[in-house]
Amino acid sequence: MTKVGYFYTDCLVPMVGNNPYATAEENSAELSINAEVYSLPSKKLVVLQIRSPFIKNKYRPFCETLLSWVKSSKCARVVLLSSSHAYQRDDEQLLGTPLRYLLTPDLEKAVGGRMQELNWKEMEKVAAYPGINDTDKVLHIPGGGITKLLFTESCSKGIQMAVLLKFCSEGDNIPDAFVLVNYLNEWLQLIKSESNSSTDLSSQWKIPSSWRLLFGNGLPPALF
Repeated sequence: MTKVGYFYTDCLVPMVGNNPYATAEENSAELSINAEVYSLPSKKLVVLQIRSPFIKNKYRPFCETLLSWVKSSKCARVVLLSSSHAYQRDDEQLLGTPLRYLLTPDLEKAVGGRMQELNWKEMEKVAAYPGINDTDKVLHIPGGGITKLLFTESCSKGIQMAVLLKFCSEGDNIPDAFVLVNYLNEWLQLIKSESNSSTDLSSQWKIPSSWRLLFGNGLPPALF
């Protein structure tokens, strides 16, 4: 995808670094910042990537700005890729797939049937007061950052949004990234599988060059 701009906001911790998607020495020194926009016109796809944490009490202003941009840009729909703490799942969520989805009412009308065909599992609501009152259920996405707020605001503003998320643990999340993007691809068919399996696509995605530096340099031989 081609970088087409950035999302200017004071809601994120300032950050600047080298090009994480460098393919040669010539473009490795290009600067990247905390929120950048990429485009793929052939798929009518625009991606906003957020690379730094939110400043305290800035969640809501960011959501308002983002959804205002979505509306003014006339985006047909929004897909939010997110995660939730694996260790905070309830008993029901421990069973089966670690992948979940959510649809706003406006998008449910358009694609709800497709999700049923894919046998996807909707994110469960949990008891608001566990052990005291188990009948009142609420949406709970621990570790999901702005996911819940962005979703509920989209519901109230009539924006077509889907949330795709995976229960994740701390550590090397590269396998989680592949699982989540393959999950997205099951629905949107961004790339076609070269095999019969729609989930075995890991070798067909381009891996960012920056992932080689995820855990820093190797241990120096002098240690041994």
